[in-house]
Amino acid sequence: MKDIQTIRQIREQVSKWRNDGEQIGFVPTMGALHEGHLSLVRLAQERSSKSVASIYVNPAQFAPNEDFETYPRPLDEDLEKLEQLGVDAVYMPSSEEMYPDGFATHVHVDRLSDGLCSLSRPHFFDGVALVVSKLLLQVLPDLAVFGEKDYQQLMIIRQMVKDLNIPVTIVGGPTQREADGLAMSSRNAYLSTSERAVAGKLNVILKEAALKIENLQDVSQTVSGAISQLTQAGFSEVDYFEFRDSQTLSPQERNESGGRLLAAAKLGRTRLIDNWPVREPKLQ
Repeated sequence: MKDIQTIRQIREQVSKWRNDGEQIGFVPTMGALHEGHLSLVRLAQERSSKSVASIYVNPAQFAPNEDFETYPRPLDEDLEKLEQLGVDAVYMPSSEEMYPDGFATHVHVDRLSDGLCSLSRPHFFDGVALVVSKLLLQVLPDLAVFGEKDYQQLMIIRQMVKDLNIPVTIVGGPTQREADGLAMSSRNAYLSTSERAVAGKLNVILKEAALKIENLQDVSQTVSGAISQLTQAGFSEVDYFEFRDSQTLSPQERNESGGRLLAAAKLGRTRLIDNWPVREPKLQ
């Protein structure tokens, strides 16, 4: 596995592979790799002949009061996992490489960035759009894989790539879950034992609400009931629980052609996000 740290080096390597007729798959990460990340790497490998993963904890997507300094960085473990999977190169740029002195550009995607996670993290998606656009232009892969767990992020990246004419196919990877249904996340490590016992209920309540909406129960009442269930289960705060169009993310008051339920809730200092597809109404 090649260890690459500069833009020049990654471009030279990818260019060589492409001249040899290889297809390049790319998985951007912030490290602290778990099975969710590794499933994205496997998907990239299935669809390409050369695989690249990046590890970079992006300061642009953290607010001053968030966990940038304490975000888990088990680099040696991450590299071992990637090598065991047969990843061809790991790209680990420094912040000086990514954001050199005088850097002054921002990237913002309208509409899809409105609401949901932006309510409590208004800075977040601009930081994500910026770093992902830079990584895609630095690596220039044929395809890049992002997890469906971060559904709003996935939709924003797809729109950004389309709007900026970045020649990369964006592939969504299915959410990987623990035995109790909790979506895998690096921040799950922050959960205490008692919080972890509650965390899996987020997925259960999402699925139950999706089924009710598929059966044409009132969306507003279903959402209100789900929020109450989360609070009763022990979640300290519910940022949002909403039924949205699966492509535009526009709010949906009724289920006409399916959509997506998206939720974010807090357990102590840990914020969990998840989502679940809602199918078209079932015939009565």
